[in-house]
Amino acid sequence: MTTLPVFSLSLLALAISPALFAASAPSRFDRLGPSQADFGGVGLMQTPTARMAREGEFSANYMDDEEYRRWSMSVQAFEWLETTVRYTDVRTRLYSQDPDFSGDQSYKDKGIDLKLQLWKESYWIPQISLGVRDIAGTGLFDSEFLVASKRWGDVDFTLGMGWGSMAQSGNIQNPFCNMSDDWCEREGGYSGRGGKFEYQNLFHGPAALFGGIEYQTPWQPLRLKLEYDGNDYSQEFAGEIEQSSPINIGAVYHLFDEVDTHLSYQRGNTLMWGITLRTNFNDLVPAWHDAPAVALAPQATTESLDPAAADELAKQLATHAGYQDTQLQLDAEHKIATLRGEQTRYRDHDTAEHRAAALVVNALPKDSVERLNVVYEREQMPVQQSQMDVKAWQAMQPVSVLGEPQKQVTQELAVQPESSAPVVAAAETSPLQLGWKPQLQQSWGGPESFYLYQFGINGDADLRLAEQLKLGGTLYWNWFDNFDKFNYTAPPHDSGAIPRVRTWIREYVTSSDLLLNNLQLTAMDELATDWYGQAYGGYLEMMFAGVGSEVLYRPYGQRWALGADINYVRQRDWDNTLQLADYTTTTGHMTAYFDVPWIESTQAKISVGRYLAQDVGATFDFSRRFKSGVIVGAFATFTDVTADEYGEGSFTKGLYFTIPFDLLLAQPTTRTGGIAWIPLTRDGGQMVGRRYSLYTLTEQKP
Repeated sequence: MTTLPVFSLSLLALAISPALFAASAPSRFDRLGPSQADFGGVGLMQTPTARMAREGEFSANYMDDEEYRRWSMSVQAFEWLETTVRYTDVRTRLYSQDPDFSGDQSYKDKGIDLKLQLWKESYWIPQISLGVRDIAGTGLFDSEFLVASKRWGDVDFTLGMGWGSMAQSGNIQNPFCNMSDDWCEREGGYSGRGGKFEYQNLFHGPAALFGGIEYQTPWQPLRLKLEYDGNDYSQEFAGEIEQSSPINIGAVYHLFDEVDTHLSYQRGNTLMWGITLRTNFNDLVPAWHDAPAVALAPQATTESLDPAAADELAKQLATHAGYQDTQLQLDAEHKIATLRGEQTRYRDHDTAEHRAAALVVNALPKDSVERLNVVYEREQMPVQQSQMDVKAWQAMQPVSVLGEPQKQVTQELAVQPESSAPVVAAAETSPLQLGWKPQLQQSWGGPESFYLYQFGINGDADLRLAEQLKLGGTLYWNWFDNFDKFNYTAPPHDSGAIPRVRTWIREYVTSSDLLLNNLQLTAMDELATDWYGQAYGGYLEMMFAGVGSEVLYRPYGQRWALGADINYVRQRDWDNTLQLADYTTTTGHMTAYFDVPWIESTQAKISVGRYLAQDVGATFDFSRRFKSGVIVGAFATFTDVTADEYGEGSFTKGLYFTIPFDLLLAQPTTRTGGIAWIPLTRDGGQMVGRRYSLYTLTEQKP
């Protein structure tokens, strides 16, 4: 075991010690926030710091040196938790020794990092964080670390201890070796087919000190970094790497608010450069142009709403408040108006309600309404009801302009039985609804190609046959893809004997550029108070057809819900997707949804049941909703399929982003789009798709 040079350690300690006992002075650091390291996540160059980015920050990084290229995405999910996903391209190694399978593609290693803030910086105490690098990969870069950072004006000092890959120099003895000799050894390689959490290696093996300084120069865009690296590069997967010096120096230049560039000289012999693109999911705001503002007019003096005025009111409710399939009832005796409909324009339903209130009060006879009930529906099912005191609302509007922010004067209620009051205005949309949206299907890190993708346009059509019966379909037009590179052919060498349910994807995607992705007949309704149900059948998704049903219990005012679905499905024939193949199975799940009360805007979802390949297990899904409406989530599925049967990756897992379209479009809308990162396409732990989810349809329920 080597030891840290006395001179280097003394200089590091001399530099850091004054800062550990001094107050944190205001500095130019505060404007730009911490910078990203080479591996992704906040840090110096090769090593992390204890700093955290601002909550909600998203960073996409590309870092390039002689042996490695690294692509990473880092999300500050919470103030105290940093998450990073990374791919490392090892330039000196091929993905496999079989050129017919992986060609000349260089080796790609995927990794997931977590960093947890243990202590926030105070007057005397530094900020302290604990982290794990490459938590579920092949173990090429797996490391653990405990690190402290203390700021002195425009200089940020860091000192940490690492284990694993970042501690290959072994410049100090692992303190856990004093408990048992077992802690002094660290197993190499990985178990199964990779992708597992190798918890038995945590804090085992050699340890090393690392640290450095980050200096914010008087010139705001420029930062300088000095780092002592605890890795001596003696056991790198890339082969022999010479380290002439453990001291790394670098600079970060802030080009724009969203772009940083990196340049450093590392190991005494290697240049590294990189770029970071970043944004903050809490700060994103829509840039759309709203419908024109309409001033509140004096109320009508007539005793009733004539047909022409009723038709105009229904049109305005759609144009200015986003309500479709509206029905306005007026209980003249009790002076209560009830508006029912589906609101498809504003994610902020308060905005829609205030706009609707202004239109209704304008149109109805003077003093005829004292209370306005608004019932929000989805697919003809009542989901949410709110009640507004009209006189109080009017009194709070000194400037009566439709669309201006107003103080909340409504309260949420459990949905009440449908009113028997007469309908004074109604408007139904066309029974046929058409729409379109882009679709990107992708898979990362496969042996055939690092990135497999398919991009095209989905054309949606929905025909309402009856109040609770709907026929919907999606026609997909493929613009471009590279799934012809997907070489997976037969299960014996990679996924045992489990049925192939998703690895036929090449055959489906390349069969035609015009595909009927789904054609589904659906009946859904509110079965009883807080109970919702649907039954469906048809071509449920690109690969499977069948019949199924779902029921959801979502009690009013609770943080949880329970759902169950069951489906009998048959594989579609990829040569002619209108026909069916031989494979059939029954699949279904019990699902619990839970809004985590002690973690802001976080939802947990656990599904237990039988999957498409007839494997049995559970899917765990955790997601965070940011202020902009962007959702970031992660999921993992564990079933009775063994790692050898599953194949490379050992089990199904992935990340996903849900993005409101009104952040991207020029007009408000409630629609969203999703992007997923799924490392590999395999057959274990796969669920059947369907057109509607009852939980999603009822997401506005309080």
